[in-house]
Parts: sequence; structure tokens; C-alpha cells
Amino acid sequence: MKLVTIAIDNQWHLGVKTEEAVLDLTAALAQRPQEGLPNDITDLIRNWTACSANLRRYVAELQASTEGLTGVVLQESDVTYGPCVPEPGKIICVGLNYRKHAEETNAAIPAYPILFNKFSNTITSHQADIPLPIRVTNQVDYEAELVIVVGKQAKYVDKADALNYVLGYCNVNDLSARDLQMRTPQWLLGKSCDKFSPLGPYLVTADEVGNPNNLSIKCTVNGEVRQQSNTSDMIFYCDEIVSYISQHMTLSPGDIILTGTPEGVVLGKPEAERVYLKHGDVVTIEIEKLGALTNRMVDEIVE
Repeated sequence: MKLVTIAIDNQWHLGVKTEEAVLDLTAALAQRPQEGLPNDITDLIRNWTACSANLRRYVAELQASTEGLTGVVLQESDVTYGPCVPEPGKIICVGLNYRKHAEETNAAIPAYPILFNKFSNTITSHQADIPLPIRVTNQVDYEAELVIVVGKQAKYVDKADALNYVLGYCNVNDLSARDLQMRTPQWLLGKSCDKFSPLGPYLVTADEVGNPNNLSIKCTVNGEVRQQSNTSDMIFYCDEIVSYISQHMTLSPGDIILTGTPEGVVLGKPEAERVYLKHGDVVTIEIEKLGALTNRMVDEIVE
């Protein structure tokens, strides 16, 4: 199942992307209520274990018939997407988690996952313009990444059981201002500028994705392929990441984990060849089974 957030009359609606269309579940539930089923994606994610079976039945009913309902079946070309996880609890990131990416940046292969965090101000959506903070940096880099979305509270979880705590996966562009990132040993500043984590377009449930560690992953800039790899190149796989983090902090439904980026980033090139993102650049992140996330870079306008 592909869960989505869609903008309707300046409000976020819960939706599901099917092969034929996008179903506006918020609109459907207002006309055909279903007890115990939230009409908000954040509530749904935080109550996924209790709600998922009910949601699947409801969507199947809508696919069979929307007779008497209005504004429920939408064409994807007419939809404005919001972030597929609009209000994540924790945003946890794993650095240097692809072997070839560590090698291209001349970094040591880590013995443990390198963890850092981002904040909610970085969250935005598919097709949203990304403001380049030109007053403080001219070195914004792209990073195609797979996101793990937690669906069940996890603490001291064994690796063998870890993926049972995952609701699903989505694309992210973990945008990074490299000069700010490298200014100090702490990476947070270069990772946390506004709208530096576009998510989407879909949150794809784990059953539809299957093995998250065998997915093709690609980034293009203005149509030119910059990153092309597979999640199998991860140093720490998704089950290892969830298990490791859960030994140190409780993971809650709605937390998201950015699992690292493959080789091909601007930072990995010789310094004389580095061309960072600029006004008008269009970046697309595409991961197998998760669709394509596209955003345009624009110079930030400060009044």
C-alpha cells in the first residue's frame, strides 16, 4: 500500500495511491465513516498496529465502489502532495553508511553506525521548491537516501526481529550544506537548513517493498545521473540500524531513520570539479518500488 498526504483546500488529507488513481481517504471517511480509522496520516502512522488491517479493508471497499461519494477519486496529475510523513517524531540519520561513498570521501569505514539528527523544519514534500540559503552557504549537495518509517515502539530489539517494527519506507533527499557541515566535528548545522529533507511522494508499506537491502537507488540533477547504486552497498543494513538504535533509545511510531547515501555526491569529486546545486536545478531521487521524488532548487529570498 502507498500512503500519501495530499493538499485539499489548504489542509492535509490522508490518501492512498492505487494503480488507477489517488483515493482521498479523509474525504471518504467524512461521507462513509469507519469506526476506529483515523482520517489523518499522522494519527494513522502513530496507531498503525491497531489500524492497518481496518485500513486495508476500507481501501478495498472503496476500490470496489465509491458510489455516492464525491471528491474521493483523484487523478495523480491533479494532486498536490504533502510530505508523506508530515510530523515525524525523531529524525535520525546514519552517516557514511555506503561503502563506496565512504571510499569516495576518503573516510574510514565506520565500526558502528554514525548517528546524527535533523529537525522538523527540514521536512517538505515532493514538487516543493527548496530554498538555497545563499546568505550562509553556496555548497548545497544532494543525497539520495532510503528512509525507514517506524510503525511500532521498539526498545532493545534483536536484529532478527527488527524489520517487524517497520511500517514502511520512502525516499528522501538529505540535502547538505557541505561547508557548514564540515565547519565543526558536529554535522547538524549543515544538515538542518529549512526544507533540507523533502520526503515522498509515497510512504510504501513494508509488505509491498520486501527486502529493503536490495533496492536500486538513483539521483539525477537536471536529468543527468549523479548517483546510481543499490541499497545492498550499505555497511549497516536496515535491520542492523533499527536494532542498534533501539538499544540506546526508544523508537516510536512515526520516527524516521535516514539510512545514508551512496557514492556520486558533489563532495566526493576532486575539489576543482565540484559544482554544487544552484538556482533552477531540478533534483530527482528514485528508489525501486518507492516512486520518484522531485524538487527544484531556488535561491532563498529574504525580505
